[in-house]
Amino acid sequence: MPEPLDRGPHPRQEPRIPLPLSLENLEQVFENCDDFKTREVFLHGDPSRQVTVCYVDGQARSERLNDYVLRPLAQDPMLASVPEGRVFELLEKGALYAQAAQRQTEMDPVVLALIDGACALFLPGRADALTVPVATEEKRSVGEPENEPALKGARDSFVESVRTNTSLVRRRLRAPELKVKEHVVGRQSLTPVDVVWLEGIADKDTVRRLEERLDQIDIDGVEAAGNLEEYLADTRRSPFPLLPYTQRPDRFCQGLLEGRVGLLCDGIPLGWLAPGTIDQFFKTGQDRAYHWMVASALSLIRYLCALITLLLPGLYIALVTFHPEAIPVKLALSIVAAKQEVPFSTIFEVLIMLLAFEVIQEAGLRLPGPIGATVSILGGLVVGNAAVDAHIVSPAVLIAVAIAGVAGYTQPSQDFGNALRLWRFLLAILASAGGLLGLALGCASLLYHLAGLETFGVPYLAPFTTGAGAPRGHPSLFRLPLPAMRWRDGAVHTRNRRNQR
Repeated sequence: MPEPLDRGPHPRQEPRIPLPLSLENLEQVFENCDDFKTREVFLHGDPSRQVTVCYVDGQARSERLNDYVLRPLAQDPMLASVPEGRVFELLEKGALYAQAAQRQTEMDPVVLALIDGACALFLPGRADALTVPVATEEKRSVGEPENEPALKGARDSFVESVRTNTSLVRRRLRAPELKVKEHVVGRQSLTPVDVVWLEGIADKDTVRRLEERLDQIDIDGVEAAGNLEEYLADTRRSPFPLLPYTQRPDRFCQGLLEGRVGLLCDGIPLGWLAPGTIDQFFKTGQDRAYHWMVASALSLIRYLCALITLLLPGLYIALVTFHPEAIPVKLALSIVAAKQEVPFSTIFEVLIMLLAFEVIQEAGLRLPGPIGATVSILGGLVVGNAAVDAHIVSPAVLIAVAIAGVAGYTQPSQDFGNALRLWRFLLAILASAGGLLGLALGCASLLYHLAGLETFGVPYLAPFTTGAGAPRGHPSLFRLPLPAMRWRDGAVHTRNRRNQR
């Protein structure tokens, strides 16, 4: 009979390992762990004086362990000449070739240090240990951002190592006011998560709220971006993202300069910025690289494309089904002639094409690169030419859905584009039920939903709805010349609004 499942509470145990610190208990903790290794070293070759070195193979770098720890222990004559009671003190204060050596008296910090790549030194007859960092630095090298291509600007991107990411930020923001505070999230993963902000510019209340929510997260592990986003967001009932993220350190630093608070998580090559407002999801890292007229035109195009991808399918259904008199005569005759041999209703045509578009996109994303491209081409031929030739859908529906789909790809944020695609289905259904009235009610519901969202005390629509008296860097829809942007951008509670003379 299987054992009954434990459906009790999820208690937090402190300390994690309730055992006194000793070599025997440490070996008990790492029982059945083949990568846990121990090595006995004689001090300067004296068999009567030995040190036991413990480490986790793969986490500790062999060259560093040999050169910085084992070699001084075995070859330094000073360690053999000092009294036995002073050996530990001498190792702690500088006899090892290491940047740090810390004395530990509890089991938890020793175990965590070993997992992070340190080695632990145990001397006979002592109830403490010495941890020395010798971690390996094997990680993915800094490369170009794949999701945010840099046409004119820096070409480095965040990687999975949080310490590498903080160094990328400090290379751009060298001010000592840049603060980095680390929190550990995940009961089993023990993932380091760093809160980053500029002291004197960022809002202290936002920093406090973000740290409090991080400390309240009580889950087993942080293995995906959603493990942080869904726990830190103010609401989970909205498909719209509330925390903008980026792969690019330059864009992350720009958010810090605007007064936002950053978040970097070990194992995830992304940086989040809080609070998030809707205008952040329409910006790109190139907006400040292009001429202000070009950047303003591109920004307006993004907003226009968001309206097109959201409203065009529903608008087509409403006009063709309920309000044909609003369509120009020649266009209306062309639509009627193309639809004569199609046996399905307009709403069915639009919905089936929208669904086919989503299926092809999902198949292209999930399959390997060459196969995904082949499937996308094949699906485009089948859904496009074959569906029209077979009189399953009319050409006008195919054009409307294709324009709406392509317009959605102009969104810099894929999460925001996914939310627009979801609402596109809902607006199409409302338009099929009530025509332009149903579409208008759907748009009103969307605005009501967006107006009710908040991120860390800042309204989601803050760039457009609040803060009329607060100076801003530039209007939300376009960008001014950089010399004219004397105020920090964004509707955030920054402590210092001015950024230049």
